[in-house]
Amino acid sequence: MAIFSKTLDYRDGEKTLEAFIAYDDAMTEKRPVILINHTWVGRDAFVAGKAQKIAELGYVGFAVDMYGKGVLGSNPQESANLMQPFIDDRVMLQQRMKAALAAAKQLPEVDASKCAAIGFCFGGLCVLDLARTGIDLKGVVSFHGLLGAPGNTYGEVIKAKVLVLHGHDDPMAPVEQVIAFEQEMTQAQADWQLHSYGNTMHAFTNPAANDPKFGTVYKSVADRRSWQAMQNFLTELFS
Repeated sequence: MAIFSKTLDYRDGEKTLEAFIAYDDAMTEKRPVILINHTWVGRDAFVAGKAQKIAELGYVGFAVDMYGKGVLGSNPQESANLMQPFIDDRVMLQQRMKAALAAAKQLPEVDASKCAAIGFCFGGLCVLDLARTGIDLKGVVSFHGLLGAPGNTYGEVIKAKVLVLHGHDDPMAPVEQVIAFEQEMTQAQADWQLHSYGNTMHAFTNPAANDPKFGTVYKSVADRRSWQAMQNFLTELFS
């Protein structure tokens, strides 16, 4: 196995974005592509590492850039300021996701009929919103994602299978929001499942985000279990 990685410029309207792409260049056949959406920080080393791990599983990893080429938050306030416009304008968020999916489908290594997306924290919200638009997508996986509905997709039938990997004690997605999400997915006729990890808070997959006062606590067992759950889900999607 020889994992090759590169960056790729792509566009959403006038905005230039930069994806990080990883795949096994010893493979000759076209294969599924997995979009990987970043946390509120931006398209950083964390999601680049996830793209490489996805490539090791035999897929093409496409780490999405939501903010713009080279744009990263250097502290929580900067990250919040970068994320907030997308929380306020979910149509813009959804369009940016569609631009990433379109770019990923153009890669020569990719079977454009086999696309999925995973996301972490803010990125979880991004992939769920992509599914909410009713776009033709095999599936999405949210890791400790934000779950609130966008308000513009009511009545859409969700075609993508949905897997949510959630910390039960996540202060950013409390129990009442989880219940509302479950009801939303059922009304949208989604094939959905939610795994809730006990005694687990927000950002449980990210050691760099460990800040108990903020509600973000890395938990190795939930990190391992959730990654395995994702692998099982992807195998189901593409078998």
